[in-house]
Amino acid sequence: MLNIFSSGSRCAFRRCFSTKPKVGILGVPFGKGGEITGAHNGPDSIRKAGLIDRLAGIGDDLEVKDYGNLEYDVIQGIDTTVPNMKNYHDIISCNQVLSQKVESILKEGQVCLALGGDHSIAIGTIDGHVRAKKDVSVLYIDAHPDLNTNKTSDSGNIHGMPLGILVSELSDYWPYLPGMDWQKPILSLRNVAYIGLRSVDPYERLIIDKLGVTAYDMDDVEEHGISSVISMALKAIDPEENRSIHVSFDIDALDSLVAPSTGYPIPGGLTLREGVQILEKVFDTGRLGAMDLVEVNPNIGSKEDVRRTVEAAVHLILAAFGNKRRGVRPKNETLPLQTFPPTRPQIA
Repeated sequence: MLNIFSSGSRCAFRRCFSTKPKVGILGVPFGKGGEITGAHNGPDSIRKAGLIDRLAGIGDDLEVKDYGNLEYDVIQGIDTTVPNMKNYHDIISCNQVLSQKVESILKEGQVCLALGGDHSIAIGTIDGHVRAKKDVSVLYIDAHPDLNTNKTSDSGNIHGMPLGILVSELSDYWPYLPGMDWQKPILSLRNVAYIGLRSVDPYERLIIDKLGVTAYDMDDVEEHGISSVISMALKAIDPEENRSIHVSFDIDALDSLVAPSTGYPIPGGLTLREGVQILEKVFDTGRLGAMDLVEVNPNIGSKEDVRRTVEAAVHLILAAFGNKRRGVRPKNETLPLQTFPPTRPQIA
């Protein structure tokens, strides 16, 4: 039986830090990466669910700063339109500013939490993380791999291309991207692991198989269990346990019955409990550097659908920053016995 009064077990419940941990929240109300509108309302819907107060409620060890919502101006003077990349100018303009902001937040010693927005914002968040920390591993939790190029995409929606743009292994498969000279594809697919895949395009499947990408689809989750899957994924992308971890969590990784208010829901996904367990385990590594939570779309579904989806998003975020389902022990582990009644009340 666990001795709850033992003095050496706090780290089983609370990550140990040499300094007070800090999280910088950045809203990215951007929804032009896909055709379905509404994802731009995601950041404010998550905030309105009490995110900041609920993060602060984890414990007074966590310092929370909200940087508000990202703003950008469309880059002028780019006349070339890249084939099969919709809303190209907006996406490169937003992500350039986003990359700079994420880099700045990380260099201030904070973990960056980016609230999307659609998944095209991962171009900027991951790029900024790599700029700040150099050696980064990416845990991509999504129903879709987002590995398309403009030549392989059926839709031209850039929220299906962020990792295709970011990784070095695919850099030769792109045309020149005007206005994107600020972004260098130096992230390797060896440092990327997927969890929750169940909607993979043919060329994405080819890339994953040919390059041996660490990818766990829902069949793997069912066969091995989520605890083993997350352990194997982290071991594959961070074997020396010394890299800064970037979690990019698309809410459609969860089953559509759990999170229906998203643009591209796919049945048969992760349970909320599995999603929370993934993020608890990432938190326990002590190496979370940045996190995206994307594709919450409060324009889709009933009020109850939206409430359920937003609540799921908040629970995921809380798990990533230290909330434990078993409870978090207080800093002062001395029970306030003086407030207890001297004797147990007698029942008449």
